[in-house]
Amino acid sequence: MLIVDLNPSAENILGISLQRARGKSLLRLVDDEPEMRDILGRVLQTGDNYANEMRLSPTEVHADERIVDCRVAPIDMRGAALIVEITDVTRRNKISRENALLIQHGAGRQMIRQLAHEIKNPLGGIRGAAQLLAKQLDDEELSEYTDVVISETDRLAGLVDQLLGPGGPPNKQPVNVHELLEYVVRLIEAEGSEHVRFERHYDPGLPLIDLDRDQIVQALLNLVRNAVTALEGLGKIKLRSRAVTNFTIGDTRHSVIASIEIEDDGPGIPFDMQDSVFYPLVTSRPEGTGLGLPAAQELLSRHGGLIEFESRPGRTTFFVRIPLDQSGATS
Repeated sequence: MLIVDLNPSAENILGISLQRARGKSLLRLVDDEPEMRDILGRVLQTGDNYANEMRLSPTEVHADERIVDCRVAPIDMRGAALIVEITDVTRRNKISRENALLIQHGAGRQMIRQLAHEIKNPLGGIRGAAQLLAKQLDDEELSEYTDVVISETDRLAGLVDQLLGPGGPPNKQPVNVHELLEYVVRLIEAEGSEHVRFERHYDPGLPLIDLDRDQIVQALLNLVRNAVTALEGLGKIKLRSRAVTNFTIGDTRHSVIASIEIEDDGPGIPFDMQDSVFYPLVTSRPEGTGLGLPAAQELLSRHGGLIEFESRPGRTTFFVRIPLDQSGATS
């Protein structure tokens, strides 16, 4: 399992030069990745070729987790027993995931329209009939029942309004995203989350962006509030901002975007829910409505942006991607 030779691409992926890597264990360079250990061992034992997709943990050279295709074959050349081909497919997988999120958001938006049509119109008739009936009743006990009907129809109408979100095109003005984040933190702290610690890692070079302040505040508030809820009032939330160049959202390639990251050290999103969290009414909490994430995604889509996430136990990060150039953003 010791390295005999590396090409320049392998040097880049592993974050080490050939001179330093020669004679070192490949497994040590990939943090003893169990899948890598398994695939190398199987090729040595069977003499067959194997291929698998795996995740490489962050390193000093590569700050983010990466997804790679790993192919291993037996070889007898220059003292080597195995040849390992590693292809970084992180960006390819992310583009596929972004497209899936956009499709999911479109399906969620269609579901919202159908819900609004099927629920809101009949609710108005039910409420009106209950009000007319209440005027005909002299018995206070019976009036209590009509009050229940009216209050429940109002509650359902409010639910549909949450699904639809704020109407109208964004009212865009130049804003500082860090000021919006700090405003959200003050709102969260006022709700009694004094045992949640906030860490800031802001990029001071980010310029002002033409955004609808209220809509972006609402989107960020939904995300930070979800993080606080996941922590159950105790833990740490990291807020980061940075500029990312040459980033694709849907079919549009942007020369530069702002990326806002909201990370918590909670238990993570259940694996079986990760493909559907942006659908309306999907939630793992009994008291949750499942509206916060789809509403936030809708608000970002009005600015040509996108929300992505990565989640595992102990670390969940939501990425808010906002194009700096809002001239072509959806309104």
